[in-house]
Amino acid sequence: MELVRATNRGVRLRNRSLLLSRLYLDGPLTRPDLARSTGLSQPAVSNVVADLIDEGLVVEAGAAAPDGGRPSMRLRVAPDFAAVIGVDVGETRVRVELFDFAMAQLAAVAYPLDPARTEPAPVVASVLAGIAAVTTRAGVPPDRVLGVGVGVSGVVEQGAEAVVHAQALGWDRIPLQRLIAEGTDLPVHLDNGARTLGQAEMWFGAGRGARDAVFALLGTGVGAAVVTDGVTYRGASSSAGEWGHTTLVYGGRSCRCGARGCLEAYVGAAAIIDRYRTARRGRPVPGPDEESQLGALVEDAARSPVARRILTETADQLGAGVANLINVFNPERVVLGGWAAVALADLLPAIRAAAGRQALRQPYERASIELGRLGVDAVALGAATLPIARLLAAGGRA
Repeated sequence: MELVRATNRGVRLRNRSLLLSRLYLDGPLTRPDLARSTGLSQPAVSNVVADLIDEGLVVEAGAAAPDGGRPSMRLRVAPDFAAVIGVDVGETRVRVELFDFAMAQLAAVAYPLDPARTEPAPVVASVLAGIAAVTTRAGVPPDRVLGVGVGVSGVVEQGAEAVVHAQALGWDRIPLQRLIAEGTDLPVHLDNGARTLGQAEMWFGAGRGARDAVFALLGTGVGAAVVTDGVTYRGASSSAGEWGHTTLVYGGRSCRCGARGCLEAYVGAAAIIDRYRTARRGRPVPGPDEESQLGALVEDAARSPVARRILTETADQLGAGVANLINVFNPERVVLGGWAAVALADLLPAIRAAAGRQALRQPYERASIELGRLGVDAVALGAATLPIARLLAAGGRA
């Protein structure tokens, strides 16, 4: 008898998780929609949905257009069920964003980081200040926040506590999850920023509908998230996706990681700006930070042959890097995201053409190369989905 009860609880939990996830990712949906898309019976759907409504996770969202029969009520997740916080720990700034349960942004703050100070303490201080700032601005009490998700550069090794190996920053097994958690009572979740960007684009953006995709994050540095059959590939020690540290030119430009010729040493924003500065015979690129300097380079290309040459080279180099992703992983989709990808959006046709010249013809013809749809907020948005993913897997029971 106990085994039967345990089995019934397990089935009900799976059904709750399945239905809540479907509503979260594809809602609003009607009860018949849910039955058709999940294969569950109408009574099973109705019973679970009734529980989810009673618990405040799901709300009715108006009647669907009738198709000849009785109109069905549409259902969606309840935006005010909880709030979540997403943090984008970049190399030049920390961005903290607060969202409701339906991922509408409620507040956002950003704090610059001094590139000369790479120790974890300023990062932790900025994250904690941001958590306090966004909840205060939005008037959201801490007990309504489901958790904090953090996307960070470097290898994030998962375990009892997530630790960060960021060779370019001199970080070796930094217990960043614990350092942040010591300053807040909220649950803290940590992952690589390219992976959080990839999850955001898979759930809400350019990755929707894809089962095999690569999401490239272009910022100060370069990274990628590889999704195979709908699951993010992590590798033996969570370092899969360090695309920026694959070799583009053997013995080429020095990379921050200590090697030479890495892709990041050519197409990371810092490297592009440095190449432009060198081409200008050492004259500084105007702008107080990397984002404004890269913007100045793009603007200069309208009148400067030197700037146009740097952008042409960058498109060719990025295309070669994308071709490597296509040849190795055979994705159906490659998505370029991050603030630098947004700044370089006009290069997309040239990047596609360069990838076509370098990739094997058959996998290239079956892959699309696209820009992310979520803009500069994608890393923080994806980080905010980390506590939500846990809740969905648990059927809405934290």
